[in-house]
Amino acid sequence: MNDDQKETKDLLAELIELMNKNDLAELEIEEEGCRIRLRKAEKAADRPVIISAPAASAEAPAQQPAPAPQQGNQAPDHNLVEITSPMVGTFYRSPGPDADAFVDTADTISEESVVCIIEAMKVMNEIKAERAGTVKEILVADGEPVEYGQPLFLIEPA
Repeated sequence: MNDDQKETKDLLAELIELMNKNDLAELEIEEEGCRIRLRKAEKAADRPVIISAPAASAEAPAQQPAPAPQQGNQAPDHNLVEITSPMVGTFYRSPGPDADAFVDTADTISEESVVCIIEAMKVMNEIKAERAGTVKEILVADGEPVEYGQPLFLIEPA
């Protein structure tokens, strides 16, 4: 086994350990033209209902589990719309431990409003609302891990 193969094997072992430690079902990393995507196999009896998550980039959208079938990006209650996570990472409501939250329930937001930060691989990614409206519910606690396509906020469109 050459050094490159050993490094690749070590990297895969670290990524698998990261997935197991954080109870992740899927992990995708792209760096310097190299792309790695790992996904745990599911048992047929444990397989959740699948819907399409909104695309965060030009890549094809992944499929994510949902509590019940839904159409598009609509939340189950009335006309509320979900803001979903565009990546796997750790959810933060504020830019720092002592800072105010980006948004709270009942806040009015615009398409450009930053609603949270998701930390992925030590990079802080600001997440914008991409939709104007009023924040009705915050679905994730500060510091919790989130999956791609996971609902983060419920918004009443403007």
